[in-house]
Amino acid sequence: MGDVITGGQGRDGGGGRDRDGAGRARSARPRDGLGRPLPYGAQGVARQPEGVVRAPERTVAEAQELLAAGRPFHAHEVFEDAWKSRPDAERGLWRALAQLAVGLTHAARGNRTGGARLLRRGAGGVTEWAAGNGRERPYGMDLAGLADWAGALAARVERGEAVDAARCAPRLDGEGV
Repeated sequence: MGDVITGGQGRDGGGGRDRDGAGRARSARPRDGLGRPLPYGAQGVARQPEGVVRAPERTVAEAQELLAAGRPFHAHEVFEDAWKSRPDAERGLWRALAQLAVGLTHAARGNRTGGARLLRRGAGGVTEWAAGNGRERPYGMDLAGLADWAGALAARVERGEAVDAARCAPRLDGEGV
């Protein structure tokens, strides 16, 4: 992530924004386990490093650990790295998985509309990718099971049920989805 340069509405209260060494906006505020900003000086959860190129199996394993720990926002970041670094033929898969993770994030934050919408979009994406590629278990993931999980969770979210990110997290391999 580069050094953080703080500006106005960052740490010093002036008019600028926190920026990294390349000038990109980056909030230096700590975040909670669901990626929500906390006040400056609060104890937050370590962020996922961005732009990490991982082997697909490592991506799946790391994302699963984060999901099980109730940190779907961070799992989304891992999937997003794969989406940006994998070959074109796989990008739709990783994008859909990132949508599932961020859908769970929004659901756990209480955003019913956004959570359900992203869960359904991600479910459609993994289903479409599997159908177009003839691979229902890429890198050991159960895409049909993930689509079923997402549809069921989206329905619960739409009914107004509270979502605990760790308890509602899927098993990417289908064991216990």
